[in-house]
Amino acid sequence: MIASIQGPVLTSGAGWAVVGLGGLGVRVEVPSGRVSQLQPGDVVSLHTSLVVREDSLTLFGFASEPELAVFGHLIAVSGVGPRSALGVLSGLSPAEIARAVSAEDEKPFRKVSGIGPKTAKLIVVSLAGKLDALELGAVDAPAASAPGDGAAEAVAEGLVGLGWSQNDAEGAVADALSAGAPEEHAGLLRAALALLQAGRPGSRAASGAAR
Repeated sequence: MIASIQGPVLTSGAGWAVVGLGGLGVRVEVPSGRVSQLQPGDVVSLHTSLVVREDSLTLFGFASEPELAVFGHLIAVSGVGPRSALGVLSGLSPAEIARAVSAEDEKPFRKVSGIGPKTAKLIVVSLAGKLDALELGAVDAPAASAPGDGAAEAVAEGLVGLGWSQNDAEGAVADALSAGAPEEHAGLLRAALALLQAGRPGSRAASGAAR
């Protein structure tokens, strides 16, 4: 069982990335809406699930443990395969999934390609009570008293998924916002990455430069 993978991105596309590991290139399927904008050379750290079929071995990767846990619950639902589960996690965060299940609301799941009304209802029924123990609040909790709360949290989570520490990621996002970076996701991510790669004070790059 491959529980996690960390290494440089060799190449990537919509919903997948090839990660370098000990001289090998390992393809990992990722949620297109949650782990995004991976570029060659970026260092990524993912929690993984290896799905074994008669004719294939497919590795699915996630930026957070709650995403991995929800993926495991989803593929246990009758009629929901790994690709459909990945589709759910591409459009919905773990907290959004938990809220929909708690509210017995199948509409968010019906928006996912390949999931019909019956399967959406089955997801809600099957997952009832199973997501309560997950640490979901921290995944979607807005950063306290920070501008662009939703985008800031998402960008910080994405940077952690790329291998930066939580402190460096949150610090870079805060510095980028203070410097006037746009509060929308793509612009903020570019600005925060630029600071990290340039070696903002206390960042991983800065520590390396000091050595």
